[in-house]
Amino acid sequence: MATVDSKGRIVLPQEVRERLGMTPGTEVEILEEDGKAVVEPEDDPERILERMERLVEETASERGETTPIDGGDPIAQKHRDAVRRGAEKDSDE
Repeated sequence: MATVDSKGRIVLPQEVRERLGMTPGTEVEILEEDGKAVVEPEDDPERILERMERLVEETASERGETTPIDGGDPIAQKHRDAVRRGAEKDSDE
């Protein structure tokens, strides 16, 4: 059974993540249906990448600097790679 921590975070069990194809960086939507929380993985990788790029641009412009999208922060690159792997996996099926 998963537990909600003090910041509202929940760790999904590994078996569930694997069955749903959720990898690190997978964007999810949280919905309330009939008094229950429903977690749905985002299914449009291109939309996720566009959103990530927009957030990077907005953050960089607020700080007065820019960082190339291919490179820069290794954590952001890890997330981009995970999204792309998910997109490739979906297109192969």
